Amino acid sequence: MPATDSFVAKPRVVVLSDIGNEPDDQMSLIRLLLYSNDIDVEALAATTSIWQKNATHAETMHTLVAGYGAARANLLLHAEGWPTEADLQARVLTGQTGYGLAATGAGKDSDGARAIVRAADRDDPRPLWIALWGGANTLAQALIEVRASRTSAELDRFVAKIRVYSISDQDDAGPWIRREFPKLMYIAQPSLPNRQGYAGATWTGISADAYYRNGDGADTALVTNDWLQTNIRNKGGMGRLYPRYMFIMEGDTPSFLNLIGNGLNSYQRPDWGGWGGRYLWLQPYGETHALWTQGGDSFTRITSQDTVRGTDNRMHTSDQATIWRWREAYQHDFAARMDWTVKDRTHANHAPLAVVNGDTTRRTLELDAVTGRNLVLDASGSHDPDSGQHLTYRWFQYGEAGAADGNVATTTITNADAMRTTVHVDAACTPAWLPLLPCNGTGTAHVILAITDDGSPSLTSYRRIVLHVREVQ
Repeated sequence: MPATDSFVAKPRVVVLSDIGNEPDDQMSLIRLLLYSNDIDVEALAATTSIWQKNATHAETMHTLVAGYGAARANLLLHAEGWPTEADLQARVLTGQTGYGLAATGAGKDSDGARAIVRAADRDDPRPLWIALWGGANTLAQALIEVRASRTSAELDRFVAKIRVYSISDQDDAGPWIRREFPKLMYIAQPSLPNRQGYAGATWTGISADAYYRNGDGADTALVTNDWLQTNIRNKGGMGRLYPRYMFIMEGDTPSFLNLIGNGLNSYQRPDWGGWGGRYLWLQPYGETHALWTQGGDSFTRITSQDTVRGTDNRMHTSDQATIWRWREAYQHDFAARMDWTVKDRTHANHAPLAVVNGDTTRRTLELDAVTGRNLVLDASGSHDPDSGQHLTYRWFQYGEAGAADGNVATTTITNADAMRTTVHVDAACTPAWLPLLPCNGTGTAHVILAITDDGSPSLTSYRRIVLHVREVQ
């Protein structure tokens, strides 16, 4: 299993998008641009896919970036770090202009592929995330060029810098990449390149409840065209660039949601779970090696699914729930960011700062714990940047997070809605549903603090506390 990423700086991302195929890529790019102060956008490359085999539409990306540029002055009233329009425009490129692996190989290099190589080669300790919104052949071309021109050790160093989150497989390049470059960190639910299999994919939890009929328990009201009209499209120039969806809202957005600096830090390892979903390290049928994907062992109850209480007050278990469980938070956050494009600081909302045990960063806190003993977690230093707002606190154990470590420890949290809570460490392993399943060794528990303000829309920030649990001697 790949090591846990420990960097705390802004994540870096290259987007490979078949924008122009249908509205959802345009929608996702609008959202990404509204987080470009928190994520370093290395390149935006227009690509092909099975849905758009012989065309690329970088011009659409340029239009959206121009809309961002018109809003940038207002965005600077709310936060620092926004790239200039000129900088982003220079990062809009074209990838492979033909479909799939047939469009790759010697003499078929593209600006998009070269941008991937430059970004990965840069002297920067941060990983490079590749968000695949369409076909993967531009990434394949970059890997082909590097493999042909470098030593095996140099290729390994190049591959080690890259992290891929693929929105299923939309050409034949994704399966080829996974087969040819087994050391590449890859998040995907392997699929046929067409829509067959999409309904089972984790990423559909972003909004596909009605279309794929796989979101029982999710709050569908937050992803309708009516909600989007009120909260996104009616807000200035960037809002007007956000189209009505054809099938679902923003199917590609999960590829970067876990990179947003909300305190969940789920970019550190995909089984930690966050706004972009949760995955396990498994070898799917037909693949030559393990990757971060969906599935698991129902016998041991270690799977990529989350069990979440839905709007109907019933518990629902699914891969899609690993995303829709956070829907109110990520939709409210998006709506607030769109407010930033048109409102001054006084009349917009900003997320609270979650502080735990005096730590004011967003980093993951890792603590040693012993069964039978208590830990005190104190969020008293937390505050909201907007005067006069009231904060509510919720502490909970994310029971499925960290499942790839093996044993998931159990805790009892008292005063779970208070600023200061006590976590009692019950056991190094979750009690087995069958008595024949033994518990051996240490365990891990992920405790999450969620702090929500009472602004409009309400906004939530998090802190993740990872407990490394050993049995009392």
